[in-house]
Amino acid sequence: MSLVKHGLSLLVASTLAVSSTSAIAGKSDDTLVYASNSWPENISPYHNNLREGVILGHLAWDTLIYRDPNTGKYKPQLATQWKWKDPTHLVVHLRKDVKFQNGDPFSADDVAFTFNYALKPSSKVVTLQNISWIKHVNKLGKYTVEFVLNKPFPAAIEYLAGPLPIYPAKYFKKVGLKGFDKAPIGTGPYQIVKVINGQEVDMVKNPHYFKESPLGQPHIGKLKFVVIPDSDTQVAQLMTGQVDWIWRVPSDQADQLKKMPNITVLSSETMRVGFLTMNNIGSSPASAPFRKLKVREAVNYAMNRQGMAESMVRGGSHALSAPCFPSQFGCEQQDAVKYPYDPKKAKELLAQAGYPNGFTTDIYAYRNRDYVEAVIGDLRKVGIKARLHFMTYAALRDKQRAGKVPISFQTWGSYSINDVSAIISVYFKGGADDEDKDQQVIKWLSEADTSVNPTRRKELYGKAIHKITKNAYWAPLFTYSSNYAFTSELKFKAYPDELPRFWQSSWK
Repeated sequence: MSLVKHGLSLLVASTLAVSSTSAIAGKSDDTLVYASNSWPENISPYHNNLREGVILGHLAWDTLIYRDPNTGKYKPQLATQWKWKDPTHLVVHLRKDVKFQNGDPFSADDVAFTFNYALKPSSKVVTLQNISWIKHVNKLGKYTVEFVLNKPFPAAIEYLAGPLPIYPAKYFKKVGLKGFDKAPIGTGPYQIVKVINGQEVDMVKNPHYFKESPLGQPHIGKLKFVVIPDSDTQVAQLMTGQVDWIWRVPSDQADQLKKMPNITVLSSETMRVGFLTMNNIGSSPASAPFRKLKVREAVNYAMNRQGMAESMVRGGSHALSAPCFPSQFGCEQQDAVKYPYDPKKAKELLAQAGYPNGFTTDIYAYRNRDYVEAVIGDLRKVGIKARLHFMTYAALRDKQRAGKVPISFQTWGSYSINDVSAIISVYFKGGADDEDKDQQVIKWLSEADTSVNPTRRKELYGKAIHKITKNAYWAPLFTYSSNYAFTSELKFKAYPDELPRFWQSSWK
């Protein structure tokens, strides 16, 4: 085991003086250095779906609408007002005083271009599920657009307030996607000024950020995002002042960091959930066991969800029975079939499925190796021997979509969208990430996503959740908590949507 993980108290004593000095240096040059363990495959928010990319998206770009995280109310951002003409036509009026960070004026041309471009198959966006409800966007005037929907979509405003930033049409057409990845431009509170692929992103405060923004004006002059894959190294660099903010800190390290007077630790539950996928329609030999319902049920009974939440994740984490986050609209927990921790029953089910001695399989994951190892341990207790394949998210996603992943540990933060369509419909409505293709579930979700009747939506989502869990397509595990650790010179507030709002942060 590593020195930082299990001998942190000794390292604290030897680095305390250094880290105290470095923390002041972070404040003195007005640069907040924040670290994470993953790099988005493209800086363009529509072309990546990692949380690191979502964070950059909210720092450098603006959306049409803003949802206040404290009140849940929707406020004008790039839009000034919006109104439904009918269930499939939304008219949006835009601000007239906004400029992109390169000086280009913002207008309806940019809004129409952004969405119409993203909807084209040739754009190859990886977040198509976030915009697939849109048919096209019409320009009605210099500062007015009309969203034409394929069908009624009651969560439209929530999505427009979430992962759908606006791009500069003139600039994007000039540089293309590759050029945009290297030198992106938005209207957001921070401008990206340097991208070193796979390593760092440098940002400076946007001095011309529009004063009416509900985000307010950013306080810190410069931000730097750096990739540090190893959590031990992240902690060490925080203690020595090389970085000012880290997150997803393992609970044992967080407990030790709390003892340092110059470091603040916050823990809070997030909207992110952890789960196991099981490919029950794959044609490969590796997927054969998971085509059997009793095997999938056995995996569910084998998982010590409560133990993982309380002893490993901690920080407010809760065990899950439904494949969604409890606060999301339509996440009907009471309709989920429950699988209490019962290794004996899991073994009995495996024997009934024809595996009295268990079997060997490959398990895939892209993050939280310690969590995956706990899952592997639970599987081993009931006779399933799982060999771990740890890779990038993009590589796992491509392999899974090709039907070559029998079982995987994954997480999903729903892009911080507080509607169940942002998770269940992504994985169970027949799209690229649906490994089950249950036609009845697809039908229910298709109607639920387009119904304007809230009661009917809940009823349909409840039916889908019941069948998904009854057939054990997934093994929902737990909600995530995030342990944030940062220099005590920094004012930082955490939110359940797992979006660090660095534009709100300031130095003490």
